This record gives sequence, C-alpha cells and structure tokens, in this order.
Amino acid sequence: MNTTRWLAPAKLNLFLHITKRRANGYHNLQTLFQFIDYCDILHFNVRPDGQISCQSNAENLPPTQDLVWRAATLLQQNSATHFGADIRVDKKLPMGGGLGGGSSDAATTLLALNELWQLQWPRSALAQLGLTLGADVPVFVHGHAAWAEGIGDELTPITLEEPWFIVIHPNCHVSTAKIFSDSDLTRDSIPIIMRDFIAGHCTNVCEPVVRRHYPQVGQALDWLNQFHPAHLTGTGACLFARVENAVQANEILAKLPTKWYGFVAQGKNISPAINSSQLHK
Repeated sequence: MNTTRWLAPAKLNLFLHITKRRANGYHNLQTLFQFIDYCDILHFNVRPDGQISCQSNAENLPPTQDLVWRAATLLQQNSATHFGADIRVDKKLPMGGGLGGGSSDAATTLLALNELWQLQWPRSALAQLGLTLGADVPVFVHGHAAWAEGIGDELTPITLEEPWFIVIHPNCHVSTAKIFSDSDLTRDSIPIIMRDFIAGHCTNVCEPVVRRHYPQVGQALDWLNQFHPAHLTGTGACLFARVENAVQANEILAKLPTKWYGFVAQGKNISPAINSSQLHK
C-alpha cells in the first residue's frame, strides 16, 4: 500500500482555569481549545506482518514514552487486527511547548490507522482509547474546537472566530508536572461560562508560576505584550497573541529576537487532521 500523509495540528488553550484538585492528584479545569494550522506531518505505510515501527526527526524516545508508538500498539491490541504499520513523524511542534504536539500525534495515529486498517471504530471509541494516553488526546480525536472541563476530557464543541495568531517559543522546555505540583498554583478558580470568556474575565492561572520558574517565558510574554495582549498556552512554554491579520502577524514576527522561535498561524474550528482524513477516503 502507498504511504499516506496525515496532519497533526497544534492547539491553543485560549484560557486555563483550575477549579479543584482531586484526591488522586489530577485537577479539574476549564479551558477553551482551538486548533491552529501549524502541524506535525505523519506518514503511514500499512504492513501485513503486524510489525509497528516509528521514526521521528525529534529526539529519540523509548517506546514507552513515544505516544505515536503507544497509540498504534494500543489500537492494534484492542482491535486484534493482523496489520502493522511503518510510521514516520516530521516534527514541527516543539516538545514541552503547551501546543499538544504529542497528544495530537497520538490522535492522528488513531484516526489514520483506524481508517488504514479498516477498523471502522466510531470516533467516540477512539477518543476513549486515547484518553488512556493523555487528557488532551480526545479533543484532537474529535477534531472540533471545544469548551473543556473535567481533566480536559469533558468536551462541548463550540464555533469560534478563526483569527490569526503569532506564536512564540522561547526555546525552553516547561515541565507540566512541575507547574501542576507547585504550591502557589491557583486551584480554586470560580467556574465561568462562555459569556465570561467573551467579556475577558479569564486568564491562564499557570502563567505566574511559569514566569517564576522559567524567566525566559516571562521575558517573551513581556516582549509580545508590547504589540498585543500575550497569553500562555497550557503550561507553556509557548505563548500567543491574537492579531488582526497575517500581514500584521508577520510584521511582528520580523522583529522577534533571534534567541526565540516563532511562527504565524490561523485558528481553526475543525482540526486539519480531520480534513486530512477526508483526503484518504
């Protein structure tokens, strides 16, 4: 079978509140997920012998930490298919950047192999399987911008404007575990509704903690704030600002200090992974 190409997009957390810490250490949260058209690219080749191999231009990961390999293996085991796959990942999304790259890669793997292996699982079943890999995997599987609660897995699809963003990565890796275990993290945010978000009554509660542990993130936030209000996505390290159009975004990007990396992207309510899925039907 010919190699097929699938997209795994980044996401932005347009805000992030933590409303409660559970007894098991997980956190109840509220956030708003929107995709952007900046993607990893995954290449799949079906194998008849049941073997699964993964290659990536990112740092080598042991299989137990490689979410693409884990997703493929999990789906293979649960579906009892005799097929395997060779998978190659062209990484563009930075690791530890808060853009959901690993979760997105895992979700695209589930979507792609479900189709290429002709399993015909409903997307809800893929999302449930993906949840065992990470709380962000289901939103990428469902592929629609969403208001999220619970641990991020209780999703309500929502249609937003699709604005342009400038996204900056300040060349550091933020540890999500470190941020969520910090005693100064606000864990009692009052729950809000969509109207509150539209009115601007929201923030990312992780930002003060990330600023303290990772000064370079704070410096990048301060720099971007000169042009437009800047926000952290997830626990970072990436940050973003909404801009009027692509031209304006590129004008700001041209001024970006060389010690940081940035890109321009447009918000998307339908995941580019879902659109790439349609190409293979």
